[in-house]
Amino acid sequence: MRTALIQLNVTDDPVANLPVTLGHVRSAVKGGAGFVITPECTNALSSNREHQGRVLHHEADCPTLAALRDEAAKAGIWLMIGSLGVLTNDPDGRFANRSFLVNPTGEISARYDKIHMFDVNVSETEVYRESAGYRPGTQAVVAETPFAKIGMTVCYDLRFAHLYRRLAQGGAEIITAPAAFNHITGPAHWETLLRARAIETGCFILAPAQTGFHPEIMGKGRRTHGHSLAVAPWGEVLEDAGRLPGVTFVDIDITEVQRARARVPSINHDRGFDGP
Repeated sequence: MRTALIQLNVTDDPVANLPVTLGHVRSAVKGGAGFVITPECTNALSSNREHQGRVLHHEADCPTLAALRDEAAKAGIWLMIGSLGVLTNDPDGRFANRSFLVNPTGEISARYDKIHMFDVNVSETEVYRESAGYRPGTQAVVAETPFAKIGMTVCYDLRFAHLYRRLAQGGAEIITAPAAFNHITGPAHWETLLRARAIETGCFILAPAQTGFHPEIMGKGRRTHGHSLAVAPWGEVLEDAGRLPGVTFVDIDITEVQRARARVPSINHDRGFDGP
């Protein structure tokens, strides 16, 4: 399966971002991709909750989701929308950070709400409280497709190895890890964590990312690391998109999953133990 990772540099304006994303999806299709993946926050990247409340939509009314579903149907491709910020009906008004797998007829085959919230103090000037605006999901997801079983994660989930292990033990052969990874933690941890998750699970890890400086109308903006990666089940980096927005292609041979697991079948070797 020829796969395309789309690397974006979105603003906090979903209307302006959409045509850019659609252009990259079309380029991916022209390049022969049958499976296309976009990064976290495909519709908008913003830290201002008031602004998000104005520009985000409920899933049923989201123009970005509708347009990307139409594009998948026109092209006849599988499309993983890494995540969209969507409104919910939660009493506290928090949003969902939701990943969508769209099939070649444009229907939504699977949804996943990001479980682990990015609540960190990266530095004195870089403080994030994702849970202040987004409510965490509670359900891990493995989606069925004709070419592979796909485990769905988003960004900060990458630091929680037990989730990836559960997905692999639940049948996942590919795990998607769309991200808007921080520009400080990215150089230190991004590649190492992705390769570790691939080695631990024997899965392909496909991680399209946001990149560069993201301006905000109401806020200081933020920077992301880029370097969308495709990692093989044995841990090799197959493709690295670098820092520029665009499309990166990788050809996936799903039989590599079983070859890697036959050599080191660690996902079948769990043992109970006593201790903390």
